[in-house]
Amino acid sequence: MSQDVLSIENLSIGFRRQDSGVQEHIEQVTHQVSFSLRQGETLALVGESGSGKSVTANAILKLLPVHAAHYCDGEILFDGVNTLTCSARQLRGIRGGRIGMIFQEPMVSLNPLHKVGRQLVETLAIHRGVRTRQAETIALSWLEKVGIREPATKINAYPHELSGGERQRVMIAMALINEPELLIADEPTTALDVSVQAQILDLLKALQQELGMAMLFITHDLSIVRRIADRVAVMQQGRLVETGETQQLFAAPQHPYTHQLIHAEPRGKPVTVAADAPTLLQVEHLKVWFAITGGLLKRTVGYVKAVTDMQFDLREGHSIGLVGESGSGKSTTGLAILKLLGSEGSIRFRETELQSLDRRGMLPFRHQMQVVFQDPFSALNPRMSVAQVIGEGLRVHQHLSDAEIDRQICAVMAEVGLEPNSRYRYPNEFSGGQRQRIAIARALILQPRFILLDEPTSSLDRTVQAQVLDLLKMLQAKHGLTYLFISHDLNVVKSLCHYTIVMRQGKVIEQGETQALFTDPQHEYTRELVALSSFS
Repeated sequence: MSQDVLSIENLSIGFRRQDSGVQEHIEQVTHQVSFSLRQGETLALVGESGSGKSVTANAILKLLPVHAAHYCDGEILFDGVNTLTCSARQLRGIRGGRIGMIFQEPMVSLNPLHKVGRQLVETLAIHRGVRTRQAETIALSWLEKVGIREPATKINAYPHELSGGERQRVMIAMALINEPELLIADEPTTALDVSVQAQILDLLKALQQELGMAMLFITHDLSIVRRIADRVAVMQQGRLVETGETQQLFAAPQHPYTHQLIHAEPRGKPVTVAADAPTLLQVEHLKVWFAITGGLLKRTVGYVKAVTDMQFDLREGHSIGLVGESGSGKSTTGLAILKLLGSEGSIRFRETELQSLDRRGMLPFRHQMQVVFQDPFSALNPRMSVAQVIGEGLRVHQHLSDAEIDRQICAVMAEVGLEPNSRYRYPNEFSGGQRQRIAIARALILQPRFILLDEPTSSLDRTVQAQVLDLLKMLQAKHGLTYLFISHDLNVVKSLCHYTIVMRQGKVIEQGETQALFTDPQHEYTRELVALSSFS
């Protein structure tokens, strides 16, 4: 029997809270959590959003906010060292070197001011003392290993120049580049399409076997748990409610919550719509190419063809799903339609050609065309309260009294399932699912006709994902909303969208009515996506 690499005993964590006019108190978020992890083993930590999974994982390396976190009880032993009480010098030697970590939100974790190559090289220099030229070679090889296309180009890119999935892969490379003894993977495949997800999981398993590495794998996707985990630990409301071997736990779950998780899948059909509804958005021959410059004069030497010849009509009250691998041009298409990126071609919204409008001309359309981004933590200003975040659009687009704005904020929060009394709290005080509801409320308060939904459920566990999908359907039916839904999860698309467009490398390879496309896909890549989706 291999020895324990990590042992957590009776871990209880709280956060300091101070309500207005009330003395500071500790709000406990995890309660007597205990589990161990053996060398070469994969333990999946699963549970609903806000159950304490990420708090427990971040506590291992003491990454929780110093001013707010309070370790009430317990110990965390890594190779016999209690990371909660060890010196700062010992902890620096463990972080990033002996224990690697893949964070859930790469745009927050990667330094936006440095190219990804520099960040990988820096990791090698700090923990292994590798010289720059050798470190650059190693960094390039790791970008290739994690499946980034054109790694020689992407190594010189800044994080914001990469797609969500590409950023996630950079985080994976950064966590594994020092060949750690323990890998903590906090939702490492969240932003990846199913085909690349399968490749990354196979890569992680291969590297684990090669290095004899233990892995703590946090996820909300139970299909991944089946594929990768040796054992499963289930958390609910800060408590560990069940632990067991993977096959045994799936075959015969003992706790009611475990049973609920296993059976929580995207369900239902898209809302009923009128087939003859008027066209709200018409896109013709949309093209987004980015120039590549080189030489002393910075002449154009080529193009990144992000989107080529995109065409579709979107009727009022309908939903179109845009699916494809990471970097295929899905998000670029959405941003171009909102005129947040320059593009060529025609974009007509309610018979108005948007391409001919300048910034001022677009202002009357901004409140009608809203967006919910993939990563709510990045999209919400951490320095603004929820009331300020949700009400910001009203202050820009409408002239209302503070009392009326507050009334509308409370009404829209209640509509999306948030407690209005929490409106003076800040985004970091909410779970991932709650933050996504805040983002939906921010878009909804302006009473838009069209909403771009860019992977709005990808970072949510299955139970919360189902709740958010039900919320989106309810809002669509109630307000006649029109959605362009970007996703890599075909099961979610099938549940919400009437029509589906499949993209790959910037081009449309297949499109059609969702049910027909799923039943009889024509293109080989679409068949692969549908097969992997059925497997999951």
